[in-house]
Amino acid sequence: MAEMSLNQNLVGLVGARGYVGRELMQLLDQHPGFQLSWASSRKKCGQPLAEDAPGLNGSYCLMSAEELTRHPVNAYVLALPNGLAKPWVTAIERVNPTAVILDLSADYRFDDNWQYGLAEFHRQQLKKAKRISNPGCYATAMQLAIRPLLRQTPASVHCFGVSGYSGAGTKPSAANAPKILVDKLQAYQLIGHIHEREVSAQMQQPIHFTPTVANFFRGIQMVVSMNFSTPVSHTQLDQILTRCYATEALIQYTQKIPEINQVCNTPLCCLGGLQVSDDGRHAVLISVLDNLMKGAASQALQNMNLAFGYPEITGLSYAQQ
Repeated sequence: MAEMSLNQNLVGLVGARGYVGRELMQLLDQHPGFQLSWASSRKKCGQPLAEDAPGLNGSYCLMSAEELTRHPVNAYVLALPNGLAKPWVTAIERVNPTAVILDLSADYRFDDNWQYGLAEFHRQQLKKAKRISNPGCYATAMQLAIRPLLRQTPASVHCFGVSGYSGAGTKPSAANAPKILVDKLQAYQLIGHIHEREVSAQMQQPIHFTPTVANFFRGIQMVVSMNFSTPVSHTQLDQILTRCYATEALIQYTQKIPEINQVCNTPLCCLGGLQVSDDGRHAVLISVLDNLMKGAASQALQNMNLAFGYPEITGLSYAQQ
């Protein structure tokens, strides 16, 4: 339960039935400063929240944009599929313009009027931000590995990501059906994936990304392969990563190759396994995180903490143990 007493801020959740919505409801339930006021789901309206988030009272509602004036909150979290956020943002800005809006979709990740929410690198900008675009799960795994090493000016960056099938959402498809995924990886969208474009825009250079899904439920392993025109050493890159993440509560950097099961059900990202070729022109680094947590829900809570002035890891109990 909550460890401290903070002023309560009400939160409304739109699109609560998905995996990320469920995770976020449970995180909010443990947070001393946020209170879930309502959770809207068209398909689950009237069903108890406890079916998906054990311990929560109340039921799913069917909130409409027209009803927002009757149910004001301090923060709105939009956990909707890509392309559906705009009508909600328009309605919220009309009836409650000073509220915080956090969008979990990709709809505003390329909009300069919204603050991109990679907390470890946008901490100051997120403080008191009103419009926050949460990074994608694959994109988070890539950026946390790539960003510190950009000072070495890699000539090219190639990323190969494997995600659990929860990343494909709850709507049935070949990408989230365990029986179809038995004994194989399912590659998809080999060129132009939204997270490839997202990371390229954030890094301001081309980043190449190949996504695949595998027959496990949650977690991402990202293999980041960098080529350098000017040779680098293992010591150089190791020192950069060590210094960058030495004081980050939710980032672990290790010499060993990290495993997905180290980070499942936690708000952590673990980086490691750094290797550099003998000629210093090629380096590989592994990044692992839970796509539903650090890749979505717990990162959203980090961003909300910063926006409302709470300590950044409030409510992320794993990091506080």
